[in-house]
Amino acid sequence: MTSPVEPIRQAQDWTPDSWQKKTALQQATYPDQAELDGALQALQALPPLVTSWEILSLKNQIAEAQQGKRFLLQGGDCAELFSECQPSIVANRLKVLLQMSLIMLHGLEIPVLRVGRFAGQYAKPRSEDMETIDGVTLPSYRGDLVNGPDFTQASRTPDPKRLLQAYSHSAITMNFVRGLVDGGFADLHHPEYWDLGWVEHSPLAEEFHRISQSIGSSVRFVETITGQTPGALRRVDFFTSHEALHLPFESAMTRQVPRQWGHFNLSAHLPWVGLRTAQVDGAHIELMRGIRNPVGIKVGPGMTGRDVQALLKRINPDDEMGRVVLIHRLGAANIADQLPGLIDAVKATGSPVLWICDPMHGNTEKTSNGYKTRHFDNIQAEVEQAIDIHASHGSRLGGLHLELTGENVTECIGGARRLSETDLVTAYKTTVDPRLNYEQALELAMLVVKKHRSIA
Repeated sequence: MTSPVEPIRQAQDWTPDSWQKKTALQQATYPDQAELDGALQALQALPPLVTSWEILSLKNQIAEAQQGKRFLLQGGDCAELFSECQPSIVANRLKVLLQMSLIMLHGLEIPVLRVGRFAGQYAKPRSEDMETIDGVTLPSYRGDLVNGPDFTQASRTPDPKRLLQAYSHSAITMNFVRGLVDGGFADLHHPEYWDLGWVEHSPLAEEFHRISQSIGSSVRFVETITGQTPGALRRVDFFTSHEALHLPFESAMTRQVPRQWGHFNLSAHLPWVGLRTAQVDGAHIELMRGIRNPVGIKVGPGMTGRDVQALLKRINPDDEMGRVVLIHRLGAANIADQLPGLIDAVKATGSPVLWICDPMHGNTEKTSNGYKTRHFDNIQAEVEQAIDIHASHGSRLGGLHLELTGENVTECIGGARRLSETDLVTAYKTTVDPRLNYEQALELAMLVVKKHRSIA
């Protein structure tokens, strides 16, 4: 059982609509305001996707992670697609996170807090509002929540009906994940059930099976000695997250609930604010500061220590435990110069945070053959530097934030199979950002364990 996080107070001068008085970046432009308003009213009448007690449970566990008692693993697709709301795809996403958490649980010897970057990751920020191809200019693709990826007028026009479709697909995904977890899909007695169909072909298969067998044997040993079968060993807590980008959607899902004070964003357990929308006086921070959920904030190039201090004061003025997750995404080439100052600035405030590393977004590059990719060596380098820098500055890296998939894709270069630029064409499926495949994700988990042990 986790000790409850003490409630603080409702945010001052805040309502679920107060963000509308602020500058809102990265928002879609809808051609019919009345149609948008109708979709939002319909959305407000629908049941929540998550519950307030699940949110408070997550906040309690993040508070423990802030004290070094847990490690947070957050991962999933860069952008979910409605067309990929399929049993095998959802199950494989869950499997790869469970496999990674199994490795970390075994190696770090502390509980792993699992947060899926799915069941709502349908909106994406873009560098430009419009895109031009062969002289034709159309709105940029902003994720299935807003419009479609096909380069046609009909597909790219923002459509309010997609808000309700996103809700439905999120609900279906959540229902399936809950069913898998509650039905014993994550049973520690049988970690071998978590294998993906092609794991046998991975260079890491032998190491993973050794870890699986070790945990299974340990569980059975404890049960033999105690004569009891703890129910917690047959299921795991699993939480959802997404970037809280589309403010009308997030506002419609922000509500009061019976027997609780304040407001909760009931679209996800852990919403986060991206680097492009993390302005301290902006609309996204305004909406997030008033909800009782734990909130993630991306921290990246261009942010100063003072910027982060101002964000903490705005989001967490009462220094509530479990409230803030800072996700640094600096890049392997920049982290050594930029992270120490950010850590020192946060320490100076005394505000409790959970630092986690996003080694994906700061390491994006384009190959000579035109593919957007990330090199596994750079991803690994950023994580390992992050662990060292936190340790040397009296801090602790408490988690990872990854874009990954359980599918057999070739989108990131390197890893155990040494994928090259020429391999990308084999199975490059992402519509936005490149993801780690199952082998690369498992390899990274093992390398994180190895690095932590080297400095312990």
